[in-house]
Amino acid sequence: MKFTIECEQEEDGRWIAEVLELPGVLVYGRTPEDAKAKARSLGLRVLADRIEQGEDTPALTSISFAFA
Repeated sequence: MKFTIECEQEEDGRWIAEVLELPGVLVYGRTPEDAKAKARSLGLRVLADRIEQGEDTPALTSISFAFA
């Protein structure tokens, strides 16, 4: 499954990154790279939690993140 990370700079200088396919996966970072890394990390934690809770998840034989 491919996930898209969108990253942009806020007016206060912080960077915000969001995994578009995972509602609620939204993080701030000091740099674009920091925000993207945090978004990937949180996205993987959300997927792991869904699997542990027995939620219906798409086939996760392959996971990749692309930057928008």
